[in-house]
Amino acid sequence: MALVLSHFGGQTMKWRFILGVVVVAATTSAANCQTEKGSIMSNGSQAGWIDISAPLDPAITPTYPGDTPPRFTFLKSFTARDKVTLSSYVMTAHAGTHVDAPLHFVANGEPIDQVPLTTLMGRTRVIDCSPDATAIDAAELNKHGWRGAKRILFRTRNSRNSWMVDPKFHEDFTYIAPDTAQLMADSGVELVGIDYLSAEKFGASEARTHQILLGRNIPIIEGLDLRGIKPGDYDLIVLPLRVVGHEAAPARALLRPLQ
Repeated sequence: MALVLSHFGGQTMKWRFILGVVVVAATTSAANCQTEKGSIMSNGSQAGWIDISAPLDPAITPTYPGDTPPRFTFLKSFTARDKVTLSSYVMTAHAGTHVDAPLHFVANGEPIDQVPLTTLMGRTRVIDCSPDATAIDAAELNKHGWRGAKRILFRTRNSRNSWMVDPKFHEDFTYIAPDTAQLMADSGVELVGIDYLSAEKFGASEARTHQILLGRNIPIIEGLDLRGIKPGDYDLIVLPLRVVGHEAAPARALLRPLQ
């Protein structure tokens, strides 16, 4: 009888040991998963990429006068009892958030597919212009710490007024004046961005801002949505569509606060 009890006691201890191993393994696995999840969430949070691309939606996307208004149609859809969704996009190369390549104003300049990705990605500085500034001239630029920055994005009253999500085109948008373009080009700036459909003054007789910047192989990002962005330094990724041989393309643009 004692042997039987010993046998069952041994079995009990054995199963307790196995159960303990399983519990420890499950707990460790759960903890690791939680840690990994937390790490992913933490990394995602730390990564903190912010989409500064304006939405492309005919109901809210403004169009520069003379450009093709965006039109998105479903060629096939489930509501039409098709077995697939298939869309057609018609729009200008300068719709919404887009990048102007040198070819836009420079004969034989680089087309959009040849703009170096190293120019479109990297450290950038967001400058929050004076609320009432209708032109970013040299005097306005020098109110802000811009020197030393290789990439500069201008947040202006265009963003404060949410004009990149307003279908009405606003002719009095804030623009980059030629003297500022020249200052930046001479100081080694490699990329410039602004929060409306053009960096040029509306109705300007000559496109001097574009000619100066693009003439120095400085791409221009136009149509940025900087409504919720604070001034300061960020990591930037801008990826225009790889359209071969053309002067511009719509783009997705992302900012991430520096770690």
